Amino acid sequence: MDHRLYFRQLLCGRDVAGSDAVAAQMANQVYVLGDRQTGEALVVDPAWGVDDLVDAVEADGLRVVGALVTHHHPDHIGGAMMGHRISGVADLLARVDVPIHTHRLEADFVIRTAGLEAAVVRRHDDGDTVLVGEIPIKLLHTPGHTPGSQCFLVDGCLVAGDTLFLEGCGRTDLPGSDPEAMYDSLRRLAALPDDTVVFPGHRYSVASSGTVAAIREVNAVLKPATREAWMMRFAGM
Repeated sequence: MDHRLYFRQLLCGRDVAGSDAVAAQMANQVYVLGDRQTGEALVVDPAWGVDDLVDAVEADGLRVVGALVTHHHPDHIGGAMMGHRISGVADLLARVDVPIHTHRLEADFVIRTAGLEAAVVRRHDDGDTVLVGEIPIKLLHTPGHTPGSQCFLVDGCLVAGDTLFLEGCGRTDLPGSDPEAMYDSLRRLAALPDDTVVFPGHRYSVASSGTVAAIREVNAVLKPATREAWMMRFAGM
C-alpha cells in the first residue's frame, strides 16, 4: 500500500501557523492521510493553522474529504483555550464541506468544544474502518486521556494523538481522564508489531516519530507490568 499512501506530518508553529508563538509552544503535530491515486485526503486533528494545512494538501494535488479526530481538546480540534482562540474543525468546515470522524464517546464533546452541528459528526466504535480513497484506516479506541480518545492505524503507521508519546503519555488528571483505562490502552498499543511507527499528537521529544520496539525500550509509562504498579507511579500525572 505504501506506493499509493500519502502520509504527511506537519508541526504546528513551524509548518502550519508558523507565526503563532502559542502554537509553537504547544508543539502539536497534525497529519494528512491520503490516497495518491484517487487524490483524496483526510486531515487528522486539524488545528492552529487550518488554512495552511488545506493549502499544503492542495499544493500536493490532493483534496480534503474529511477529518479524523483523536480527541476533543481545543489544541487538537480548535476552540477556546486559556483565553486563546484556536482555529480548528469549524474553520475547516467553512472551507470544505466534509464529515468529522470521532469515537462515539467523544462526539458530544467535539460538538461542544468546536461549536459544530451534530449532523457533520460521524460516530465510530473501536475497530471501525474509515476509507480514504481505497486505503483503509483502522480506528482503535484508546481511552484514558479522554473517554473517547482514539488512534489511527494505517499501513504500519499509528497516529497516536495524546494516548502515547515517544516519551510519556497523555495526562490523566484532567476532567474525563481515567488512569486505569490509560494503562489498558498503553498495553494495547505496546503489543502492536515492533516495526509499527508511532506518530504522536505532540512533538515532546527530539524525534518526531519512532517504532513501537524503540518506544518500549525508553518510555517509562510502558515499563510497569501490572495495573497496580502503573497506578502507583503514574496515576493522576
